[in-house]
Amino acid sequence: MKAKINLAVVGLGRLGHQYARYLAARVPGASLYAVVDVQPGVAARVRDEFGAARAAVDYHEVLGDPALDAVVVMTPTKLHREVVVAAARAGKAIFCEKPLSLSLDEAREMQAAVDKAGVFFQLGFMRRFDAGYAEAKRLLDAGAIGKPCVFKSTSKDKERPALDYLRPENSGGLFIDMGIHDFDLARWYMGEVESVYSNGGVLAYPEMKPIGDWDNAITNLKFSNGCIGVVTLSRNGIYGYGIHTEILGTEGTLQIGYDRQTPVLLLTKDRIAHDTVPGFYERFETAYITQLQDFVRNLREGRAAPITCADGIAAQRIALAATASARESRAVAL
Repeated sequence: MKAKINLAVVGLGRLGHQYARYLAARVPGASLYAVVDVQPGVAARVRDEFGAARAAVDYHEVLGDPALDAVVVMTPTKLHREVVVAAARAGKAIFCEKPLSLSLDEAREMQAAVDKAGVFFQLGFMRRFDAGYAEAKRLLDAGAIGKPCVFKSTSKDKERPALDYLRPENSGGLFIDMGIHDFDLARWYMGEVESVYSNGGVLAYPEMKPIGDWDNAITNLKFSNGCIGVVTLSRNGIYGYGIHTEILGTEGTLQIGYDRQTPVLLLTKDRIAHDTVPGFYERFETAYITQLQDFVRNLREGRAAPITCADGIAAQRIALAATASARESRAVAL
């Protein structure tokens, strides 16, 4: 077992900065060796903040460093392909944030590069590492609810992100950027998806119409094993960040998720109140840390990746089919 894994974080936006923090202090066996960001001065500040050995504005500068073992790709999705392919060719292990890419051609190119180089690759679907979702998987596999029949999953943002981020050419659109988590869970819990039928609308944010994306959508799923499901997505949850999943079986039901951030209820005359979950970071911080711990442990112990390029491509195929279905008002087979 290698004592320490030297890692570079490429892309130091909000989540990339947090990943650098986690790798510096919260992940046993990890060493934050390098940080990279195209914005001048950002990498140097993060290097000084967390004690990394190197800072760069171009990831190519660190990929040739023989001391570097692995790369954590936290760039915008449209840049995932180029960084992953370059890291694979440099012989570095790779962790890549979801989604894999914006197109299936890019995703397949990434998988081909990883396979040809024979490097370790793990994709960041962090919900699989959330305590609730992981326990639900254990219970499902143990037969706690009998045969699973119906999958229902809901993702709601409190409010929309910036319009520039939401543009499909940057984020991939609602089904890729937001729904891909739910589609990955659908496969993880229920098996492969056979077909989808989606409806989408610009219902809360009319300014989204010119950019060519929806703020609300519903996708009906038909699984290859005959089971059915539904995924609902919304950019205007308003009350808070709402992530919930329910699986109905022949002998019971599993429900995952919560709306109360702090375990306190205020009870007054005719009213019971509590706070709500502010956003994705607050809801899934522990899951983000756990998946990085898993990634480093896999590298140190020679374990297989739990989430691969193939998983990313499968979820992406569902998301792209859902997008096509909403645009064309028809069922789309996978």
